[in-house]
Amino acid sequence: MSERERQRLDRFEKSWANRRGRSNPAVLPSTMARTGAFSPRRYGLNTDSTFARVYIVRPHSVVEVRGRELGTQHRDILYALFRLRARKEVEPNPAYNPNITGPEMPGKDLIYFHTACSWKDLLRATGKTAHVNNLGTLLKALEELRAVSIRVYTGTFDQYQAATKRGRLTGPGFSDSILGLIEWDGVSLDSQVTVKYGEWVKRMFEARNLISLNSEVYIKLSSDYARTFWPFIDSQNNYTWLDAETLAELAGRDYWEETTRQRIKFREDIRQAFDDMVTAGGLASWRCEPMGSGRRKSYRYHYVHALPRQGVLELDVPADPLF
Repeated sequence: MSERERQRLDRFEKSWANRRGRSNPAVLPSTMARTGAFSPRRYGLNTDSTFARVYIVRPHSVVEVRGRELGTQHRDILYALFRLRARKEVEPNPAYNPNITGPEMPGKDLIYFHTACSWKDLLRATGKTAHVNNLGTLLKALEELRAVSIRVYTGTFDQYQAATKRGRLTGPGFSDSILGLIEWDGVSLDSQVTVKYGEWVKRMFEARNLISLNSEVYIKLSSDYARTFWPFIDSQNNYTWLDAETLAELAGRDYWEETTRQRIKFREDIRQAFDDMVTAGGLASWRCEPMGSGRRKSYRYHYVHALPRQGVLELDVPADPLF
């Protein structure tokens, strides 16, 4: 077995351990579950086309968003698409010429991933009522996602920090839109809608850098902060606690740059979020442990996952296989 095959097997084993009894999980790139790129609110988002911001969750992800600020509604629709499963499509490449060779020559096939479903299925996957009045809101969120480009740094966090200090381009990465073509054949609940993913998402699916998220719990959550924290918590097998600083990064905030009043309010939001995760059946219990003292006093949030781990992840045998 080659080193590359061994590493791939290790990734699969980690994924299998993360099943936790999910009946209809969302299967998505791991970076999408461990990023602060989605603000924990639905209104008051920055819609300026010149908007650009880097979101850091140490040491898991460094993601730059350009085009507009993303919120809970955009995370909801993206996770709903992943819950309905992506399909791999292979089409002949019209630009392919077998008589021409070279590194710049297009390949024989065009490969992309898409989700195809009805508007009704998509509404239900987001937890919304299947009513035609909700179609406009759904389409708006999809189009806003499509207008955003993301830059994901694929190197280590140490590489990112070192390059930033030197004022250089921060190592290996990839920049692309999350969604591509959005196509629908009607505006009734049973009309079909097809959403193609951008190149970056396609690469993540092909590389199998995926996690399984309990979407049944996710759509039951009422708190925007709970929907921000739950994907990270559910995708990390060995974690049993998170510090306030990491929770702040997941919400796109810097805990120590905020005022005392803001930190107090944020800790209240954290408590409500953890209570919400217990009510939704994601967590069995949680507790807060004060850390340190004085002005640098922090807080650590311990939790017990409500669902046991399961030995088999059905990611490799979905109802409509990826491969």
